[in-house]
Amino acid sequence: MTGTQTAGRRYGGRDAAQRQQERRTRLIQAGLDMFGTAGYASASVKQVCSHAGLTERYFYESFRDREDLLAGVYNELIATITAETAQAAVAAAPDVDAQLRAGLEVFIRTLTGDARKARLVLIEVVGASPRLEVRRREVLHEFAALIAAVVAPPPGSEVSSNRLSMTTMSLVGGVNELLVDWTLGHQNATVEELIDLCYTLFIAAYRAISDQS
Repeated sequence: MTGTQTAGRRYGGRDAAQRQQERRTRLIQAGLDMFGTAGYASASVKQVCSHAGLTERYFYESFRDREDLLAGVYNELIATITAETAQAAVAAAPDVDAQLRAGLEVFIRTLTGDARKARLVLIEVVGASPRLEVRRREVLHEFAALIAAVVAPPPGSEVSSNRLSMTTMSLVGGVNELLVDWTLGHQNATVEELIDLCYTLFIAAYRAISDQS
């Protein structure tokens, strides 16, 4: 009887939780594919499930609805991009110029290197729902905090935390809108040109902060 119960719980060496996680991963990938190409408004739960090769029953074991899947895809992308950007900046320490360049290069190349990711992160989540708007604003502040940790002046400087916060948010917003414009085809710059321009802006802001320290 034990053997029968075990067989009911495990297939191909994977237990129920592992199989559910694998199905969730397939749905996340399908969500990225569909929302990042056809668009969030045009992709139904049925279409996502068909793309993932799963029935709708399995969709609802992991996600409440289509918006929940969009949030799941967005959060996974942001977690990966944030971690890789931070790792690149840390690896380039202690040279602040090098940290800014390394972080920007990873961030920009990750988005510009995959049209699906760029469209989902920069366009599809905008206004998708009140919940996602709150999350999107949180993400902008998280990236601003990441920059602030790199460029923050030493303790006792004359630069206020409010000015630092406004400066880093301005930089994040500028990069975000530039990449939105590029993704929509309104800019024909190369990726290298995008990186160089953003780096120039970041360095100018860093120099201005340093001069006030």
